[in-house]
Amino acid sequence: MAERIATFETSMGTFKATLYCGKMPITCGNFIDLANSGFYDGIHFHRVIPNFMNQFGCPNAKDPKSHRAGTGGPEPNTPFTSCNGQQLTRNAGGCIPDELKAKLSNEPGTLSMANTGQPESGGSQFFINVAHNSFLDYFDNSTPSAHPVFGKVVENYELVQKISNVPTNADNPKTPIKMISLRVE
Repeated sequence: MAERIATFETSMGTFKATLYCGKMPITCGNFIDLANSGFYDGIHFHRVIPNFMNQFGCPNAKDPKSHRAGTGGPEPNTPFTSCNGQQLTRNAGGCIPDELKAKLSNEPGTLSMANTGQPESGGSQFFINVAHNSFLDYFDNSTPSAHPVFGKVVENYELVQKISNVPTNADNPKTPIKMISLRVE
């Protein structure tokens, strides 16, 4: 199964990431469905932390100053197709099955599924690591965190680093950073 390329056009510039469709077919299929349906367009980065990560994907963050940013996800019980052709349905919370099988570490530049820490609580939110956050790996027993990696930035990682260093108020960028368009080829 071929890897696919996601193009992230933001208000600060554009970067690209490869998606690990063969290793993470459920997570990538969910991401591709959301991206190509326009779900991510107009959403703002709601949490950026230098030397840690940039979090994105909450529909409540269409309002960059929303106090609900970080709490939303896709519509419940909506269908999507995994990268291996399996037809799946998001659960009643809009979340997908945990895909904890590929031992891919949360290294700088990787895309990782955000979740609440509870099983099957990842939906549309993800983060881009700007440090090696191995304590977030599901196979690292030092913490209960389990954030599966499903892709990696392959073009303009410097922009991702720049985003993580913008001035913030409680980790929210003071000057909103908008996703103009996110599509997968």
